[in-house]
Amino acid sequence: MTNTKDRAAQTAAGRELIARLTFGSMAAHTLRAAARLEVARLIGDRPGTAAQVAAAAGTAHQPMTRLLRALTALGLLTQHTPDTFSLTPAGALLDPAHPDSLTSFVRTFTDPAIVRAWEHLDHSVRTGDTAFDSVFGTDFFSHLARHPELSADFNTAMSQATSETAAVLPRAFDFSRSTSVTDVGGGNGTLLAAVLDAHPHLTGVVFDTADGLADAAGTLARHGLRDRCSLTAGDFFQSVPHGSDVYLVKSILHDWTDAQAVTILRHCRQALPPAGTVLIVEPVLPEAVGAQDEGTYLSDLNMMVNVGGRERTRADFEEVCRRAALRVTSVTPLAGAAPYSLIEAVAHEAPAGAEPPR
Repeated sequence: MTNTKDRAAQTAAGRELIARLTFGSMAAHTLRAAARLEVARLIGDRPGTAAQVAAAAGTAHQPMTRLLRALTALGLLTQHTPDTFSLTPAGALLDPAHPDSLTSFVRTFTDPAIVRAWEHLDHSVRTGDTAFDSVFGTDFFSHLARHPELSADFNTAMSQATSETAAVLPRAFDFSRSTSVTDVGGGNGTLLAAVLDAHPHLTGVVFDTADGLADAAGTLARHGLRDRCSLTAGDFFQSVPHGSDVYLVKSILHDWTDAQAVTILRHCRQALPPAGTVLIVEPVLPEAVGAQDEGTYLSDLNMMVNVGGRERTRADFEEVCRRAALRVTSVTPLAGAAPYSLIEAVAHEAPAGAEPPR
C-alpha cells in the first residue's frame, strides 16, 4: 500500500512532469526567436555580452538578456557573468553557418502553420481528419508551394535532418552488387550523394518534384557527381524512373496514408528488376512504448495533424509492402542515426486476392 509520503513524492514528480510538458511549446518558441534573431551567429565562437548581441540584432538590451538567460536554462548557452554568454555545442547548431546546423529545422517546426494545426490535435483524434487541411483549406504540401520562404526552410530542414543518416547509410547496406540507385523523393540529393561518394562504381538518379529538386544540382556539383547522377522531376504517385536496381525511399512513406504508401511502393516494385531491392529509411515504432521513443510518437501525431500520414511498426511496414507485392527481408536500426531504421524489401509475387497494380 502506498503511504502518504510516497503519494506526496509521486504527486510532486507528476506536477513537475506536467509543468515541463506544458511549457514545452514555450521552449520551442524560445528556440524560434533565437533562430530568427540569429543569436548563435551573433555570439559566434567566443563569449559575448548581451549588450553586444542586442545591438547587432537590433533589439533592446534587457529583453535580449532575458532571452539569453532562458536559452542558458535550456542548455543552449553558458552564462559566464550576468551579462556574458557563450554557445554550448547544442546552441552552436542554431548558427546557420554550422556544418550541422538545425536552424531551418527549428524554423520549420515552429512555424505558425504547423503550430496552428497542432492546436487542433483533438479534432484529428476525434475525426481522423488532417487538422492542417481543416485550418488552412488545403493540404500541407500545396501550402508549401504557395509560400516560398517556408518551402525553402522545409527543404533545408529535410536536408539537415538527413545528415546523420547520410553518414551511416552507405555502410549499412551492401551496395557492392548494385549498379544504380534511384532516391525516390530525394530532395536536394544529400543522401544519394553520400551513397555515391562511398561507392564510386554506382550511378544514381534523384527523383522528386521540380520544387523538391531546386537545390539538387548544387549538391551534385559540390560532390563532383554531375557525371554519375541525374535529376528527374516527376510524381511518385504516377510512376518512378526505371533503370536502377536499388530504390531508396527515405522519410517519404510516413507523410502518407497506407493506401498512398502502397501506391508509392507499388511504383517502385514495378520499376524493380528481379534481383533489386527497395530500401525504406524511416522510424519504426516498437511494439511496446518506451520513454526513449517520445520523439517518434510525437512525430506520429505530427503526421496525423499536418499531413495525414503516420509512423509505422514493423508489422505495418510488412503489410504495406505486401500490398505492393514486396516482401520485407530485414529491419535494422541505423546506429548513429536514431530513430531511423533500414527496412529492406524485395520483389514478391502478389498472392491470390491481393490488390492488383494500379
